Amino acid sequence: MAPPVSRLRSPVSPIFLVLVALTVAGGALTLVPARGAVVGGTVLLVLAGWAVSLCLHEFSHALTADRCGDHSVRDRGYLTLDIRRYANIGLTLVLPLLFLLIGGIPLPGGAVWIQRAALRSRVAISAVSLAGPLANLLLAAVIAIGIALTAPPLPLAAALAFLGIIQVLTFVLNVLPIPGLDGWGVIDPYLPWGTRTTAARVAPYAPFAIILLIFLLPGASALLFAVSESLWSLVGGDGTLARLGNVQFARLLG
Repeated sequence: MAPPVSRLRSPVSPIFLVLVALTVAGGALTLVPARGAVVGGTVLLVLAGWAVSLCLHEFSHALTADRCGDHSVRDRGYLTLDIRRYANIGLTLVLPLLFLLIGGIPLPGGAVWIQRAALRSRVAISAVSLAGPLANLLLAAVIAIGIALTAPPLPLAAALAFLGIIQVLTFVLNVLPIPGLDGWGVIDPYLPWGTRTTAARVAPYAPFAIILLIFLLPGASALLFAVSESLWSLVGGDGTLARLGNVQFARLLG
């Protein structure tokens, strides 16, 4: 007889609610008619909003895993939307935030440890890996539709659009077939054992591989942004607004 499954903990952490409140506060600050307020509000909205999206990304992994047979995610607190459960302070939180602040590039951050042996099938393993990036793409679509339906003032619309295209960038980066990223996790169950073993050894270095890919490979950064802008348009986003939001965000360092 199978052991009883533990009950779900509270699905919403107070810390997650604080991050949402900071995102909203950033949006409100962009409405203040002063350059400093617009810049500060944009930065706050984007950084806090990115942290919210990281929680939703990892929660989607965990929720899919739970539905596919790995109930250990409940006891580890992954279903609480608590960013502390997902993030290593240095590697998966500070480093991605730093690159986001400097270059507007959202390095993958956060991690959910899944007991793959508990998942029901190879399809389930792939679904768990894909769930996180799809959450980012869905959030991008929600932001794009929200901007179109509510037509907020230009500084707020631009900040939201930049946050939206960051979600698309996160989707694109995460689905790359590089060991350690979700894109590799989708195809990993179908690969030879030797390939999977080798990939597991190099997976911890995935963030550094992305940095090299983006900053050292000629044209890689431009291609990344071009693909992301195309996807942003497909989900209803406005590329011009997103670029304006990027300008507002970058003024903090300018």
